[in-house]
Amino acid sequence: MSVSIDITGLATERIVFETSPMGELCLALHVLSEPGHHPGTAGWATATAAALRPDLADRLQEADFLWRTTFSDLFMPWAGLRGGEGRPGATLAEELDLLDLLDDDQFVTTALEFACLASYSIGGPSPLTHRPTRARTLELAAARGPRQVEFAERLLKDPASVRAWVRRLFEDCDEAFFADIWQRVEPRLAADVRHKTELLRRKGLREALAAVSPALHLEDGGRRIRVDKLAEGRATATGPAVRPGLTLVPSHFGWPHLMVLHRPQWRPVVHYPVGSPELPAPTSVDLLKLRLEALAHPVRIQVCRSTARTPHTTGELAGVLGISPPEVSRHLSVLKKAGLITSRRRGRYVLYQLDVRAVARLSSDFLEGILR
Repeated sequence: MSVSIDITGLATERIVFETSPMGELCLALHVLSEPGHHPGTAGWATATAAALRPDLADRLQEADFLWRTTFSDLFMPWAGLRGGEGRPGATLAEELDLLDLLDDDQFVTTALEFACLASYSIGGPSPLTHRPTRARTLELAAARGPRQVEFAERLLKDPASVRAWVRRLFEDCDEAFFADIWQRVEPRLAADVRHKTELLRRKGLREALAAVSPALHLEDGGRRIRVDKLAEGRATATGPAVRPGLTLVPSHFGWPHLMVLHRPQWRPVVHYPVGSPELPAPTSVDLLKLRLEALAHPVRIQVCRSTARTPHTTGELAGVLGISPPEVSRHLSVLKKAGLITSRRRGRYVLYQLDVRAVARLSSDFLEGILR
């Protein structure tokens, strides 16, 4: 399984490495929400979360599916701005201005990305205008909690007010903690951009992609980039909506995630981590054996991937995996017995989520593969 990017006929100068403040803000917020995904950041996440004003912490919980459930494409608005240059802003304020230029349909559909993951690569009807999609969106939001469903309802009812609310949220994050982070990490990310750009110029695309990640491969005589991920998708770097090209964006907080923006009619973007921390020591041999046996099935690997970033109900997993709820339950039972899946009840829903810390002890390769 993989995500492919068609670069047929694309000039090398259209493939660029650039930093994105909003892209990094997305990953910083994700670390605050899911520190278990990011070994080595627990101290920063704990200290930062403890220092947040109560009102800001509450607002972050209200909209956290933008960075916890998915890595929302709203954090890279420059990639979807119709008729735009397809380039990130130099500052967070500049990128927030670009976010304001997205139309309501783009903003709402992208913000509610968790409700259309199955059709992400091909697009689908907007929840603003399509009643079945709207109903499904609210149902999926309800499974994530009352704050999330309230946010989704407000967004569908009054996009303009929520857009202003989101911008203010990001501005408050910048004031509270992100401006200091960006000042600290931007020089390292800019240095990586210069290094990769020079590598692309001197040694070509294949060498530059190899330096980004071993998960990136140049294939079909240089006409396609394949990104090794436990997901399927495709994009073109010569689409009609934005200026043709491909952008690769480094991230300080990204590991072990390797993200590919491949939304239809948006400029494709590869958001890649720079560096990785040390992982916890391995667990006992007996537990390791039990967990490896539990993962000896492709469907259970897909269950792990689907529940790695956010909890899912049995019904949601059945829809994503294309199998029946009883089959999903059997696979979940095996994974729970191995200590790889946790569950909790929220109202009438039972939510299942991967224990990322257990996976980190199992294998760094497997962890990076399912969170990529």
